[in-house]
Amino acid sequence: MTENEKNPGPPSVYAKEPVSATRRAALAGAGVAGVALAAFGAAATYNAAEHKESTPTSLTGKDAVPFFGEHQPGITTEVQDRMHFAAFKLTTTDPDEVKSLLKKWTEAARKLMAGELIGEVTSQEAPPKDTGEAQDLSAAHLTLTFGFGRSFFVDEKGKDRFGFKSKMPEALIEIPKMTGDMLEAARSGGDLCIQACADDPQVAVHAIRNLTRIAFGTATIAWSQLGFGRTASTSQKQVTARNLFGFKDGTNNLKVEDPELLTKHVWATAQNSPGHKEWMTGGSYLATRRIRMIIETWDRAPLREQEDIVGRTKIEGAPLSGGTEFTTPDFGMQGRKGPIIPTDSHMRLMHPDQNNGVQMLRRGYNYTDGTDGMGHLDAGLFFIAYVCDPRTHFVPLLSAITKSDAMAEYLRHTGNALFAVPPGVKDANDFIGSGLWEK
Repeated sequence: MTENEKNPGPPSVYAKEPVSATRRAALAGAGVAGVALAAFGAAATYNAAEHKESTPTSLTGKDAVPFFGEHQPGITTEVQDRMHFAAFKLTTTDPDEVKSLLKKWTEAARKLMAGELIGEVTSQEAPPKDTGEAQDLSAAHLTLTFGFGRSFFVDEKGKDRFGFKSKMPEALIEIPKMTGDMLEAARSGGDLCIQACADDPQVAVHAIRNLTRIAFGTATIAWSQLGFGRTASTSQKQVTARNLFGFKDGTNNLKVEDPELLTKHVWATAQNSPGHKEWMTGGSYLATRRIRMIIETWDRAPLREQEDIVGRTKIEGAPLSGGTEFTTPDFGMQGRKGPIIPTDSHMRLMHPDQNNGVQMLRRGYNYTDGTDGMGHLDAGLFFIAYVCDPRTHFVPLLSAITKSDAMAEYLRHTGNALFAVPPGVKDANDFIGSGLWEK
């Protein structure tokens, strides 16, 4: 939904290894233990020491993303190939239990992103702490990003849930109902969220699975979404990806190479987000929309109509006013029937020049969830955007796309959520959202 005129340059090539050093060491240890048990026979006494995982010497390998930092990983990180997004509902009423969960999640997230198992084997009579399906896989550039929904702070009647109502940022609003919304409660909202992105889908799913196990008794999954095929780039090293309509998506997305623009449009501060709370400094707001694409109808539309709806050529991704993908569009150029870039085209409506310079950092993914029972694909875009304030940087653009965009005829918005994403975890003594507990 945003545009950028900078050439992203050549694609990034990750140096992949099938097995990280940490996991390889863990597997080797497990293999030695297995041989020893076999030698002693089935009646051999279990020795927990033989099953302890090796201690990692480094938290960042060639395919691991650093966990600690000013901002959470998974925002400006180069967008990975796969995603598993999960929203959680808290089942406890005790803020101390919430704090304990966030501390456990913090430690587990650090290990998961480093490519480590999240716990040692201590007994054959108890379930293993790590479910194990990723133990022979690399870290796969896994990032885990955590957020707090409005319902974490107040209930539907505005009542304080855990004693943090006074710390709820004013920007954490209820997204207004939009034209044509077909939102499903089972795909919307949430008290907490986790965005897991990785280059291996099993690594991302493993992370959500194990963080969900840790939350047992305190929180449960409200809804989740799998995604494949990024629909945006966050670095000039990455090429522009395509959505399921076959067009290049997010040509003008914000990039990590533009720190001034990130400060202006992504990171929440008192200057760019009225009603800001100090615990959110260095954080951002994560907006999601599950947007189903009416694939079958779109596929029957003539190419000229598709390009007029998007405002760009399908193959090159150039604006209809001419040039290449990164040529500045000429919105004043006239054709035989009016503006060469139609006034209701998606690119025109979403371009910063048409929105007071407002930009978003997109991290969306394609999705396919089978069929709808009537022979139609349930497929589309799981839209994700990070903004400094949804009131100025998300809601106005969402209103434009649902009310005036010619593409709206081919879209159905079925899910919706907004989360406050706190700053990054500073060090081993810190934890996710710790600022909420500071006086």
